[in-house]
Amino acid sequence: MKILILGAGAGGGFPQWNCHCDNCRGVRDGSIKASPRTQSSIAVSANGTDWVLINASPDLRQQINHTPALWPADKQQQRGTSIRSIILTDSQIDHTTGLLTLREGLPLPVYCTDVVHEDLTTAFPLFTMLKHWHGGLQRHSIDTDYAASFTPQGAEGLVFNPVVLESNAPPYSSYRDKVVPGNNIGLQITDTASGKSLFYAPGCVQASPLVESMLDQASCVLFDGTLWLDDEMIQKGFSNRLGSQMGHMPVNGPDGTVSLLNRFNIDRKVLIHINNTNPVLNEDSEAHQYLTDNDIELAYDGMQITL
Repeated sequence: MKILILGAGAGGGFPQWNCHCDNCRGVRDGSIKASPRTQSSIAVSANGTDWVLINASPDLRQQINHTPALWPADKQQQRGTSIRSIILTDSQIDHTTGLLTLREGLPLPVYCTDVVHEDLTTAFPLFTMLKHWHGGLQRHSIDTDYAASFTPQGAEGLVFNPVVLESNAPPYSSYRDKVVPGNNIGLQITDTASGKSLFYAPGCVQASPLVESMLDQASCVLFDGTLWLDDEMIQKGFSNRLGSQMGHMPVNGPDGTVSLLNRFNIDRKVLIHINNTNPVLNEDSEAHQYLTDNDIELAYDGMQITL
């Protein structure tokens, strides 16, 4: 299995266009050691030729143009793509707006849960709008039952299992702050040839027994690394909500991501969906060193993983 990190940042990316926090200012003027990151999206493949896009970032056009593996391969066709299908793990803006960028390449199969589809046909009606381009998005339902495994188009050799995550729905969703199963899912992706698996969970506020089971089985984990501290956004004056209220587990602390991941024997532990305020982005920071000391990697745009 091949995994491409197209974007490793949280909503807004890094630097965020209107932000003048220490990190954003520092990466712009070169006063800190840090790499810019676009908004979160990955792609996976069993053969290195056919790719499944997981989450469609607002920065998707830029991400595809920087990723030769996703360029049109058939020179006999005027247009084409190596993206065979798309999976959405939630209905957040930073995971779905890129669908608009793909309108010239429709129709494409899109896999999502019923409640995500509901959000994307009502409050944020992307499916409805995109019907006007070549028939639009071909929707396939993802069950919230872990046992309901599926293989999306173009991913033959890989098995996907949905993992319900405890997180929050977008502000425009009718499920905001009253989440139901299916607002947010992670994915266990297993290579049937090697038996190795990836667990992808970009937004998770608390580890359920099923999440812990996924961590126990995983060869590689791409896990929520949005905020360093639960009250980080409040401290910096950017929000009046805790990270946990927004649906994200803090990286630091006894109940944080590092503490959770350290309980399991995982070959590669990688944090993804990193908010621009998170001090781990500064590679000279104590927070970044803390990750290194705990054998945890920080995802970056263009990162490639092979399992």
